[in-house]
Amino acid sequence: MRRPALKALGLLFVVIGLIGAVLPLLPTTIFFVLAAACFARSSPDLERRIMDHPRVGPMVMAWREHGAIPLRAKAVAVAGMTFGFLTFLWTARPGPATALVVLLGLIGCAAFVITRPSGAA
Repeated sequence: MRRPALKALGLLFVVIGLIGAVLPLLPTTIFFVLAAACFARSSPDLERRIMDHPRVGPMVMAWREHGAIPLRAKAVAVAGMTFGFLTFLWTARPGPATALVVLLGLIGCAAFVITRPSGAA
């Protein structure tokens, strides 16, 4: 029962990653990292397909081996968080407390991304 569930979850992550490839604010790589992790425990063939992919594979390997995020991906991630927060402020018009909580969460996420090693991919 566990292997089919992990395989289904991995396929869901692949679909979300593919959607993220065309939507500017949805990340892509993290979903392929998660998919590869699910496939490592359920379908070595699907894991190999991700790892051998010319665009996604190097980033997944860099994350696995070194916890690395390429500089360009870091810049896109932080820019996306900034754009998302500004859009949130403009459209939702949150109160100061809500805006601060969201801002602190995004700062924490940005700090995590920025402090990871930079890998070539």
